[in-house]
Order: sequence, then C-alpha cells, then structure tokens
Amino acid sequence: MKLAIFASGSGTNFQAIVDAVKRGELAMEVALLVCDRPEAKVVERAKKEGIPTFVFRPKEYATKADFERDILAQLTARGIDFIALAGYMRLIGPTLLSAYEGRIVNIHPSLLPAFPGKDAIGQAYRYGVKITGVTVHYVDEGMDTGPIIAQQAVLIEEGESLEEVEQKIHATEHELYPAVLKTLLERVETYD
Repeated sequence: MKLAIFASGSGTNFQAIVDAVKRGELAMEVALLVCDRPEAKVVERAKKEGIPTFVFRPKEYATKADFERDILAQLTARGIDFIALAGYMRLIGPTLLSAYEGRIVNIHPSLLPAFPGKDAIGQAYRYGVKITGVTVHYVDEGMDTGPIIAQQAVLIEEGESLEEVEQKIHATEHELYPAVLKTLLERVETYD
C-alpha cells in the first residue's frame, strides 16, 4: 500500500506516520509528500527521510483544478493507493475527490463537528471548553465535514496554557493518526 501525505507546515504528523512505518507498526510505504508551501519545514523532513516530494505554489496556477491535475499526475505516476492529509491547509477539490473517493483522510485538532477550520485548538481554548480532542475523518468537499472515523478526547486542565494544550493535542494526534491508518489499511486488505 502506497501512501501520499499532504502537508503545509512543520510536518509533525507527517513524521509520526513515517516513524510508525519505520518501526514496523504501519505496513505501508510513504511514497510521496505533496506540499503547497515550498518553504514549509515538512519539505526538509521528507528530504531527510528520502521521501519524494511534489512541492507547488498554488498562485502559479489559474485554478484549483489545474494544480489538482498536476497532483493527480504525480499520484498516478507513483501508484498511490491512499492519501493522508496532515496539516494540509487547502480544501480538496473534485479532481482529487473523484479519483480517490473514500481513500482520503484528514486529522483535525478538535472533536468535530466542534471547531472546524483553522486554529481549532485556539478556538476551543478561547471558548473555554473543558474537553477538546482530535478527530480523524474521511475527506469530502467541505471544511472538516467528512464522516468521522475516530476521535480521542483531551482534557483541558484548570490553568493550563494554550501551549500546554497544543502539546497535549499534538501528542494525541501522533498516536491516533498512525493507529487509525493501520486500522484502515487492515480493512482495505480484508476486502482485496
């Protein structure tokens, strides 16, 4: 099973997945990183791990469909079976959704449907919730609206700083995402 990871930032979830593969906990190959920000730290992580990258600047394309066609060509050329979004800050459009229907997942740092979109941890913290968490869901055309696969709650303790909550959320993501990908891989193999 070949996995492409889409990311836009530092790549800690990317690294958690790669590390799970290296430890033998996840029987798939991370075969491609797709990144829409050439300066993102995740690009350095991929190079260090020897993972091929497709890095692009969306502003250099006339439309989303144009850059998604280029992404699709990269995915097809590498025989990608599954896509994991890991801090990819763009909505997936019809070009990729139709080609990979039911095979694109995302991780989001809240208990969806609460706090979708950007800065979910900050939103939850400022709202004053006592429990937040992490959600892994299938990707559809909406913003964090696809069917939920798994969730894990994270308690916000009295007096914790936003930074402390962020650390707890990220630690939870790094455990949950590889575990969910493993479960999804096992389901796919059962149906093959």
